Amino acid sequence: MGLSSDPNFQKLQQWYTANSHSLNMRQMFEADKQRFSKFSLTLKNDDGDILLDYSKNLINEDVMKMLIELAKSRGVEAARDRMFSGEKINFTEGRAVLHVALRNRSNTPINVDGKDVMPEVNKVLEKMKAFCHKVRSGEWKGYTGKSITDVVNVGIGGSDLGPLMVTEALKPYSKGGPRVWFVSNIDGTHIAKTLAGLNAETTLFIIASKTFTTQETITNAESAKEWFLQAAKDKSAVAKHFVALSTNEPKVKDFGIDTENMFEFWDWVGGRYSLWSAIGLSIAFAHWL
Repeated sequence: MGLSSDPNFQKLQQWYTANSHSLNMRQMFEADKQRFSKFSLTLKNDDGDILLDYSKNLINEDVMKMLIELAKSRGVEAARDRMFSGEKINFTEGRAVLHVALRNRSNTPINVDGKDVMPEVNKVLEKMKAFCHKVRSGEWKGYTGKSITDVVNVGIGGSDLGPLMVTEALKPYSKGGPRVWFVSNIDGTHIAKTLAGLNAETTLFIIASKTFTTQETITNAESAKEWFLQAAKDKSAVAKHFVALSTNEPKVKDFGIDTENMFEFWDWVGGRYSLWSAIGLSIAFAHWL
């Protein structure tokens, strides 16, 4: 049944036609002093509460009930449960959609094709944590024995936008650490301006590409490697200054990156939500909370 044929949608549409003109935000708050508490929800969290405030929307209790009934009739709850269970709801690519597994701190098993993905998720997250600690503590050294002062994330799309947004948003809460830069534009000016103020001896590059064949990312990665080797003059030094966020081990190895420093993620991680995966390595460098 199409949306427009759904009785719950028709009911909502009829209500809107008859009553929408009467909804006034100021008047609704004046008429109901409890409006905020009725139309908001606080999610308690060990790291700080999350407030969901929908009181500033043009809805009342009747509209809220109709919206919930519409969501139920359209199968939103069932779709959510299918997603959580690992069903391949990404029908265009035939994949599961399991960014929820990356935030599953309870470690409740989440299965894809009959296999619990949580052990692999935890393995990668622990590897990220250990590596970040080495770099931030100064234990990880560059090719001349100096500690890392700058980290450059080379990616595009979901391998750039999410980490960049979170890194910027969390700056007021940063505990210090290496400076983190983001390069995504294939225009050489972007990477040239970024590298102009950096020292190859103390710079670490994160090459973020699931396939390690993304044209924009690999072009910038090659530019970064060329810049680095002009100073290092030793291809073996690449292993100390480049890490990969990828699933293509042969390509990573061909580039010169030690596969021990490859952090994988999975095809069930969509780009929009990948910042909770290895793609978020730059966030951990910038803000070890």
